[in-house]
Amino acid sequence: MGSKTLVNKIAEHFKIIPSVEAIAVSGSQAGGGVDQHSDIDLYVYSKEIVSLSKRQAIVEKLGASKADLNLSFWDPGDAWFDLETGIEIDVIYWDPDWIEGQLDRVLGAHQASMGYTTCFWGTVMNSQILFDRRGWFEALQAKSNQPYPEPLKRAIVAKNHPVLRGVIPSYYDQIKKALDRRDLISINHRLAALFASYFDVLCALNKILNPGEKKLIQFVTEHCAKVPTALEQQIENILESAATGEPVLLRQLDELLNNLDALLVGEGFDPSNTLAVDKEI
Repeated sequence: MGSKTLVNKIAEHFKIIPSVEAIAVSGSQAGGGVDQHSDIDLYVYSKEIVSLSKRQAIVEKLGASKADLNLSFWDPGDAWFDLETGIEIDVIYWDPDWIEGQLDRVLGAHQASMGYTTCFWGTVMNSQILFDRRGWFEALQAKSNQPYPEPLKRAIVAKNHPVLRGVIPSYYDQIKKALDRRDLISINHRLAALFASYFDVLCALNKILNPGEKKLIQFVTEHCAKVPTALEQQIENILESAATGEPVLLRQLDELLNNLDALLVGEGFDPSNTLAVDKEI
């Protein structure tokens, strides 16, 4: 049984629940790029919480070699390995009103986040509909299918660029302190946050929806017209230095961020004053 057959089989069990408005598959199964580690990301949009007993019954009928249900570490969800294929299934439960609010925040109010600003927008746009009781999700996709707002681009730059290196508590300065202390955990913790904001800015400059955490370098190389010079090699060097706390890390970060600043200049931004860029008229 292939993944597409399995996806539809799972959807058949959920769509008979009256509170379920829509079911969609996103991630690599919907957008391509499937590899041996790819799971199935299934989004169940329900106006009410689907009871645990119903979800347990569905997993038992489908068959699982291992299951972890009622997870709440991130979004409400269930995860299991399909008994026949061994494919990992991740079911995420979202309230329709909640996802509408997330999209309104980004597309209507142009509010940026610390990294990952347009990920929910991307999830909706890159989803394949498996079930849509009243056409709600199709309408949501149609509403979301709009050009990348220029004010959103500027808001993402204003929120995520200064914290890279420009403000006193920047990730760069926190990494510098961690290097002085030989605190490898802190170095890698702050570096992960730096990359989240870095790629949010890079995606915004290209007006491309942020795909999240997986295969980022491959994604920007394939989908972004404006990419800093030697990006992949620079990131590999940074990660190697961060792992052992090498002092050269700061110089490598400067090179990475200088190249991003060059892109900003090309887009009409002043890298030394991005903190106030979304307040400019």
